[in-house]
Amino acid sequence: MSCKCEWESNEEIQYFREYLRIASVHPEPNYAPCVEFLRRQADQLQLPLAIHHPFDAANPVVVLTWQGLEPSLPAILLNSHMDVVPVFEENWTHPPFGAEMDEEGRIFARGTQDMKCVGMQYLAAIRAMKRQGVRLKRTIHISFVADEEMGGRRGMRPFVDTAEFRALNIGFGLDEGLASPTPEFPVFYAERSVWRLTFKISGTAGHGSLLLPNTAGVKLQYMLNKMMELRKQQVQRLENNPELTIGDVTTINLTRLGGGVQSNVVPPLLTAGFDCRLGLDIDHTEFEAQLQRWMTEAGGGIELEFDQQHPYVPPTATDDSNAYWLAFKRATDELGLTIRPQIFTGGTDSRYLRRVGIPALGFSPMNNTPVLLHDHDEWLSADTYLKGVQIYVKIIHNIANV
Repeated sequence: MSCKCEWESNEEIQYFREYLRIASVHPEPNYAPCVEFLRRQADQLQLPLAIHHPFDAANPVVVLTWQGLEPSLPAILLNSHMDVVPVFEENWTHPPFGAEMDEEGRIFARGTQDMKCVGMQYLAAIRAMKRQGVRLKRTIHISFVADEEMGGRRGMRPFVDTAEFRALNIGFGLDEGLASPTPEFPVFYAERSVWRLTFKISGTAGHGSLLLPNTAGVKLQYMLNKMMELRKQQVQRLENNPELTIGDVTTINLTRLGGGVQSNVVPPLLTAGFDCRLGLDIDHTEFEAQLQRWMTEAGGGIELEFDQQHPYVPPTATDDSNAYWLAFKRATDELGLTIRPQIFTGGTDSRYLRRVGIPALGFSPMNNTPVLLHDHDEWLSADTYLKGVQIYVKIIHNIANV
């Protein structure tokens, strides 16, 4: 372990902390300082930089490019996002955008884990390789996108459908993963489909002293029972099989209830909202048909409205059919890393790459580290950060020479 003076004088730690001090924070992130910082990085690295606006001028996608020896080959995309989630400063013991470092080398700031670390580690790895005179076979594109924390609606989601993205000729992508409190590193090869839905339940209205038929409340109870029974089944699957992770099952959570006029009036409408993450084993057409059957069984008069209804996206292959996976796995084996392939619990921009047929892996080299994304006092140790740079050097070298 190094001392604080050595960490503070380290060039890559200085760049990382400078990036962390840019408060590109929701609900209204200002990306202009990030773009200027990345422009300086591109100049220092002697790499061309392009700025795209797939949604609007306020939500840029910044791409630095390191051309390979065989630029006609499909390129590698190293993706990260510039935005970070909100902070509640009263719950932090360090300024959330101060990037302060304690005597143990822990750097405190929003974005240390999610995911300004990864974007800077990509650049640090490329800086190291360029200084060593390394040339790679495939072109590397390093992208810094907006709006990932809000689902990528103004960033990667529209970007993958543009001519500018297609011109990058991407063959494989790396994106964010999660910290791991154990020595092993999770590697994410797929994501569940997000369905956020609302049942709008109409029924007989009237006086609260009566037992009216087909009320919205009776129908609501039926729908709640069905949805929560499905949830219980998934909980039992997890409990009965220790090999499964949360990403292997379908999650169902009641997130919103609405309706009612006053306490003595049976209302004409009640609403119930659910966050559903459909496992890879779920047939989407059959799942929606099941919801429709339950709505009919409840008594009808129920409208199903989707806030989000993401399609099924095939997972990235983690076998001999995927040369990029083999190169990634060979790098981690040679480094002596223990990895665990799994399905991501939440959502990342990787799903948009996979949706357009690009294999992608989610990986953040942060083991023996508590999972603090979106938490108060988010931190990452300087030693873990610098070790991650060396891990990326090996991985990027391998996958870009496939």
